[in-house]
Amino acid sequence: MTAVAPEIRPRAMRSDALRLRTSILIRWAAIAGQVVTILAAHLAFGVELPLGPGLLVIGASVILNLILVFMNPGTSALTERQVFLLLAFDLAQLVLLLWLTGGLTNPFVVLLVAPVTISAMALSARATLLLGTAAVLASTLLAITYVPLAMRDGQPFGVPPLFAFGFWLAVVTGIAFLGLYTHRVAKEMHAMQDALLATQMALARAQKLTDLGGVVAAAAHELGTPLATIKLVSAELMDELDDRPELVSDVQLIRDQADRCREILRGMGRAGKDDLQLRQAPLEAVLREAAEPHIARGKTVHFQLAALDDETGPPVILRQPEVIHGLRNLIQNAVDFARANVWIEADWMTTRLVIRISDDGPGYPAQILGRIGEPFMRNRRADQPPRNQYDRPEYDGMGLGLFIAKTLLERTGAELTFANAAETDDPSTQRGAIVEVVWPMERISAPRGALGDNPLNT
Repeated sequence: MTAVAPEIRPRAMRSDALRLRTSILIRWAAIAGQVVTILAAHLAFGVELPLGPGLLVIGASVILNLILVFMNPGTSALTERQVFLLLAFDLAQLVLLLWLTGGLTNPFVVLLVAPVTISAMALSARATLLLGTAAVLASTLLAITYVPLAMRDGQPFGVPPLFAFGFWLAVVTGIAFLGLYTHRVAKEMHAMQDALLATQMALARAQKLTDLGGVVAAAAHELGTPLATIKLVSAELMDELDDRPELVSDVQLIRDQADRCREILRGMGRAGKDDLQLRQAPLEAVLREAAEPHIARGKTVHFQLAALDDETGPPVILRQPEVIHGLRNLIQNAVDFARANVWIEADWMTTRLVIRISDDGPGYPAQILGRIGEPFMRNRRADQPPRNQYDRPEYDGMGLGLFIAKTLLERTGAELTFANAAETDDPSTQRGAIVEVVWPMERISAPRGALGDNPLNT
């Protein structure tokens, strides 16, 4: 049993989070560090360096930064292509500078990892792979050919071949490891942000529906007086028009329609006002309300409620939007993947309430059973056939549906457990996916006693 996992934003827009100002500031910091390092090595440590060509290479970064500063506003967002080109330039500039200053014998060769790491965080996997391949090839080139370093007295500065090979291997390993690790972490962070955004949208939609009910109640209250006036005036007109029966019927129609409008608005007001009585409901009523959109979808939904002790009757619980929306998502998943039956079971005692939603479908895939509820994305190949008749091709993996349900229910104090039932030959028994939702009774039960006055709608 899986859920739809849509992308909230296209992947191509992930780099929009990287601002031009950030890129410029990072490049200025790199330029300052390169200038200080070259001058300190040449003047303080007596290392002979090609200062002219080296400063010329650094000057190329200065020119690029000045162009970016004067031609673009610093707050503009960079596209993925622009970020890739800037990182490619930074990588090429760093490689050329290292080639002039000793190649792999230069300890700052480790900075080759930086552009790849930034790419893994901000760009797609393809762009990161291209940039990482370029960095590996560049480090290999620097191991083969470079301008050797020498001290001021002419003594050559180098490292044994074994050490040079170790430096190359360390750089290549760092590029591969940090690139893969950073890309995976960034991908999960993006998925989590998208899922939280979807959760906030669901809660905002529920809040808008509540606000709409208040508007309806206010309209019913405000229109009551004009409609009463219409009814009063129509009654007076009927008395005055006794001698004109052709007009009395029209006035009677006006009064009847005014009465009808009052009844309609009164009913809408009762349904929409912030009634404290509507904030709580019996457990079975809440479960049926959550399941109502999916009862008539061709699957049989069974409700089973039972107390675990003889001292407690069916509880009256808080009718919270998070509870109804979360349970509805879980029931939708069960109905989507059930063969014929879905069971909604509830049992309770004085300290806790347990709700189990199960089906007779294929169950959760074993390889992701421990990760259910995480908003990760898994795109199936278009040519991959369904595993069985219940494997729906439009479902691409566990995603936002179960994440939203889990997040909303946990906000109300619930704990969720996902499992698969044991296989049986009886088609009328649970043998698919099982979701167990457990609340401490003090977190879900409605308060006892008088509810108080309803809030006034103004």
